[in-house]
Amino acid sequence: MRTITGTLAVLAMTGAPVWAAAQQGTKSPTHEMDGAALYKAYCSACHGVSGTGDGPIADALRFRPADLTSIARRAKGTFDPAKVHQMIDGRVPVKGHGGPDMPLWGDAFKRSGDGYDEGGVGARIDLLVTHLESLQVR
Repeated sequence: MRTITGTLAVLAMTGAPVWAAAQQGTKSPTHEMDGAALYKAYCSACHGVSGTGDGPIADALRFRPADLTSIARRAKGTFDPAKVHQMIDGRVPVKGHGGPDMPLWGDAFKRSGDGYDEGGVGARIDLLVTHLESLQVR
């Protein structure tokens, strides 16, 4: 089973305060529930601002982060929100989903200082899914 320890160490070394805040149970500046803001706070350090996998810590990871703008292209033109949701959540493995550096966001959001229950975790991930769908290059 994957853990978030390795990723946390890399993010902490590179100054990702929102990730650290989520793990330490403190409030993050993105608790207002906006998909683009959540993406910027939790995903862009690895996947890059535009989602192409070129974030500032991408080179420090064991595996290159995925280009999130081509999810639909890799799936023959189909963006499957349920599958993307499951990939982000990470608690139920999905074939082809990232390496061990990818955080289990379902666990991280559940343990965050914002006190999310499963419904809140799902809502947060849904906002990320919607944002990722808007980034697709078909």
